[in-house]
Amino acid sequence: MARIAVIGAGMGALAAAARLAVAGHRVTVYERTGTYGGALRRFERDGFSFDTGPGLLPLPAVWRDLFVKTGKEPLERCVELVQVDPSSRHVFADGTEAVLPNASRAGVVGALDEALGPGAGQRWGDFLVRAREAWDRTRRPLLEEPLWPDWRVLGEREPYPAVPHKRLLRTRRAGTLAEIGAWELRDARLAALLESHALAHGLDPRTAPASAAVLPYMEHAFGTWYVRGGLRELARAVYERCLARRVEFRFDAEVTAVREKDGRAAGVELADGTVPEADFVVAGVAPGVLDRLTAGTAVRGADDVPARPGTASRLTVLLALRGARPEGVAHRTVVHAPDREAELDALFGGTGRGARPTVTVLRPEDPALIPDADHEAAVLTATVPAADTTGSQARADQLIAAAERAVPGLRDRLLWHEVRTPADVAEATGAAGGAVPAPALAAAGGRLLHPANGTRAGGLFTVGGWSHPGGGLPHSGMSGALVAGLIVEGPEFRGSQ
Repeated sequence: MARIAVIGAGMGALAAAARLAVAGHRVTVYERTGTYGGALRRFERDGFSFDTGPGLLPLPAVWRDLFVKTGKEPLERCVELVQVDPSSRHVFADGTEAVLPNASRAGVVGALDEALGPGAGQRWGDFLVRAREAWDRTRRPLLEEPLWPDWRVLGEREPYPAVPHKRLLRTRRAGTLAEIGAWELRDARLAALLESHALAHGLDPRTAPASAAVLPYMEHAFGTWYVRGGLRELARAVYERCLARRVEFRFDAEVTAVREKDGRAAGVELADGTVPEADFVVAGVAPGVLDRLTAGTAVRGADDVPARPGTASRLTVLLALRGARPEGVAHRTVVHAPDREAELDALFGGTGRGARPTVTVLRPEDPALIPDADHEAAVLTATVPAADTTGSQARADQLIAAAERAVPGLRDRLLWHEVRTPADVAEATGAAGGAVPAPALAAAGGRLLHPANGTRAGGLFTVGGWSHPGGGLPHSGMSGALVAGLIVEGPEFRGSQ
């Protein structure tokens, strides 16, 4: 039985802690804040309850696997999972609307043909077939295996089978997500639908590799899910599973250094001066933090994937509304920006500062979130630059104005609102500027890969969205499985079979 110190109580760290504990190790989690869950936080006021982090759950199989592997009670006995249907409603810049069913290719094709005109659905359906090929080619190396030592191969190969396109007397293939939209989908609204998946992860579709096609494919293939009571309930369930497996938690316990002895991790040093010893250390921390914790120890080499700070964060506006949620309202509505180029320039360093953003409106049908049936709780989110210092109220007004296109009479129904800025994300997660990590993607020279879970310091591992396989709830859970496998089985571990 090894002593294992886990730094941070984010979802990847919790997943690793539960798996390591059930393997017989003595696990202690040190969390600098007073609670668990990382970005999965909750805000409560006047009988209203809101998720302040992600509001929907893709690929729940990752968390089902965790519960199967760590105890007798399956995930569905610990939380209530609800498949969201329709998956999403889209309000495009020209006023066109499309309502897309959940996990149904035929249903989506039909809905897009009806909303956007004959042929639109078929083009999207054909794109999903190609996206599936990219998924099949990258699923195992990017999600289920430790990062390859020759990770540059993953950066060199573009797994998306782009359709040949004649352009300027030359035959070319789409190399970015934006080029897929322009050359293969050939409809500004379909392009906006495609690019909204990249934007949600803080990626610029003009530079994101074509392999980012796997992001909409995951949603199409595995569905979109909601956890009754909010996704904070998933964090609670994983935390309670850790407790059941005898994981020890120390909250308000900031780790200031990783102790090293004879070339390997030997424990952690806390802000109060105590130095708990450990045989392994698992760090669920943001870029830059690991360097501070391991000052003087080379944990990454020149040939490793570099840790790259994120450039995008999230702005969230929580709305308490008078009046009942109307029957048949979509759980999720995406209101697309009126000027796509201006939005992208504003987000990714161009000249479009102040452009109106793409806004996601979440309107769960969940009595647990409201004081009574005569009220509604809604959440607005938009991608914004990390460390954004624009006035939060001005930003909130932008989001509310956009949401009025999806929620008629919104301002008349508004009781109050709360704004969660990148600074709030930074406080919850420790990421500089409140940056949010993107999932690992192939191609693009490897710039969208994340550092390996193992380090050059013996016994020191990294977990969570800033390490392989990257950001997003499914990916964080996968990182926990990979770290547990590397510790339990050793460096020969090659992932689940």
